Amino acid sequence: LPGYGDSPSAEMVATVQGRRTFLGHVLQELGMQRPVLVSPSMSGRFSLPFLLAQGDRLAGFVPIAPVGTKDYTAEQYQQVKTPTLILYGDHDTRLAPQALQNLKHLPEHRVVMLRGAGHACYLDKPEDFHQALLGFL
Repeated sequence: LPGYGDSPSAEMVATVQGRRTFLGHVLQELGMQRPVLVSPSMSGRFSLPFLLAQGDRLAGFVPIAPVGTKDYTAEQYQQVKTPTLILYGDHDTRLAPQALQNLKHLPEHRVVMLRGAGHACYLDKPEDFHQALLGFL
């Protein structure tokens, strides 16, 4: 993501609207129509604004303990009609519970907790993660 790791900084993603627009441009440039958006951790800063404003452009949403969930209200989440698979590891005791508390307001959601997995549950339990993801897809 722009501004993280070794990527160059991008002025465009300094605001919520900029991050939402950036993600929309990425999907457009890739020619993706109604993709399932998988969003781990820091990518929540991009995916959540997009989901709340343009969730109808997505066939599904898979948040994995994303950041930024507390920035939105239960009422905002309740307006989203995008099918959602909330995934997290039971050893992620800091971010996952907070994300789950907020994301459970999405009306069309399922929750999968991966036992023995931490924040990056897809790395800790890849087979379980992929099984849950494929079942959702």
